[in-house]
Amino acid sequence: MVLVSSRSGSVVFGVAIGLLLAPLSSRAQISSISSSGSSTVAPITELAIKEYRKTGAAGKALFTPVVVNGTGAGFRDFCSGKTAISNASRPINTKELKACAAAKIDFYELPIGFDALTVVVNSANTWAKNISLIELKRLWSRDAQGRVERWNQVNLDWPAKPINLYGPGKDSGTYEYFNKAINGDADNSRADYSSSEDDNIIVKNISSDPNGLAYFGFANYKANQAKLRALAIEGAKGSVLPSIKNVQNETYQPLSRPIFIYINGNQIKNNPSLRAFIGFYLRNAAGFVAKEGYIPLSNSQYRIVENKLFRDVRGSSFAGELPVGAGIGELLNRSIDSNKRPEFRN
Repeated sequence: MVLVSSRSGSVVFGVAIGLLLAPLSSRAQISSISSSGSSTVAPITELAIKEYRKTGAAGKALFTPVVVNGTGAGFRDFCSGKTAISNASRPINTKELKACAAAKIDFYELPIGFDALTVVVNSANTWAKNISLIELKRLWSRDAQGRVERWNQVNLDWPAKPINLYGPGKDSGTYEYFNKAINGDADNSRADYSSSEDDNIIVKNISSDPNGLAYFGFANYKANQAKLRALAIEGAKGSVLPSIKNVQNETYQPLSRPIFIYINGNQIKNNPSLRAFIGFYLRNAAGFVAKEGYIPLSNSQYRIVENKLFRDVRGSSFAGELPVGAGIGELLNRSIDSNKRPEFRN
């Protein structure tokens, strides 16, 4: 059994000794709660588990290690029935919807907060302060591969120094959302950059490279501001830096995105421990999300999300779409408005 790190970067290996040594009769009484997926959302879920255990309400619930393997790999686990919870930094896509349907797995789609995808440079970079959407596309699209290799090829006012790129791998929801927002397609990205599913590795690389540029979630930037500098994004609403305020007032576009947990419908029905934990998670999500460096919803908005469980509203509100440029209010309306919500029930 592998416990994979959150932003600390540590990796711990362990075995659930108590479960392995328990007699069969007592094993049957233990309710296992498993999760995998996004490196963005994993630390939030890990914190929720930690705080839930402190309450003493966990009872016989056994939380298996939160596996960090990227949103795409997390959905593969989820849609094959391996996990009860899928941590996701984007909505479920069409291919994954079909996989879940084929396996007769339905689910609750629960937004828990927002993230601001952040474009960063090394703190020693003295020339780049802002970057436009056109310049980002010029740098990151598939057409840039092997061609755009110096800073002055992105912006003529920048030096003719090599530009070294770092970012998430293809299994990351961050990769898909960024490329959809900037390049128009989730798969439209140059491949000649240093990629990793571990944000800690990306932070380490960019923080030691004065000629580097990277993108990842807002929390990773906030935790490393002494070594990194965020670039303001020049778009339709001017030049805007990533911040909690600018996400909430919907001026940091199009790189604001919702983050989610997905819950297996059958497992939550048959596992009271899972239902109790998810209730606790949602009631306290604002604090968990904020503590991990992301942007919480309002208390009233979290009550709307909780109501999806009470009303038994299952399925995805997005029909496989990436909601690039959508604000918090619009996304929540889609989540609860049955006229806008494509049904996905088995």
